[in-house]
Amino acid sequence: MLEFSNVSKSFWTGTQRKVILDNASFRVELGTSLGILAPNGTGKTTLINMMAGLEKPDEGRIIRGCNISFPLGFMGGTSPRHTGKENARYIARLYSLDPDYIEAFCRWLVNIDEYFDMPMATYSSGMNSRFNFALMLALEFDMYLIDEGMPGSTDVEFNKKAGDLLQERIDLTTIVIVSHQPETLEQFATQAYLCCSSRGLTRMVRLHAPRCKQGGYTLLLRIGQQIL
Repeated sequence: MLEFSNVSKSFWTGTQRKVILDNASFRVELGTSLGILAPNGTGKTTLINMMAGLEKPDEGRIIRGCNISFPLGFMGGTSPRHTGKENARYIARLYSLDPDYIEAFCRWLVNIDEYFDMPMATYSSGMNSRFNFALMLALEFDMYLIDEGMPGSTDVEFNKKAGDLLQERIDLTTIVIVSHQPETLEQFATQAYLCCSSRGLTRMVRLHAPRCKQGGYTLLLRIGQQIL
């Protein structure tokens, strides 16, 4: 499980203090899929980085009682000077996993042909996103952290394979998705919170809508924005 207990987080922008969370408390149990609906500017990336342990709260406690992934989109563990193959095998060794399996899985899912054996500095932003997504799914975690859903790609085959794998993870493990798009939460989340700013403060409000009920989270977002 993952629990935020009275967590506060803010940072100085140069002109004012930006509050990300103010005394927020919530809990994610294993076996559930949590979506956090956060409009742009409310600190989505900071929030998910705190879940992963990449950033510390100013106040309060974050309790991690399971094996939590790095956020999708976080490339801090890879080196642009090394190839996709080298990065995949290096990360596998860090997690004490079979390098041959991790390499083969990433090569199959990313499907970028000879680029997999070239330095990642030569990759486009889309290729980098696809590699990071494949690497995250290749590793086994109890809870997966995803910022803004699946990486954007025009590759139909990748979208199909990645979407099927993500659905398997939802069925077997726990997913936390932070997004500003209600449709993303409708597709993957079984419960949701609204992260919304009001008068300089950011609050977490629980949304109640059944999974995959068309327009449910969209309507609740609009209601929540009006209330806050």
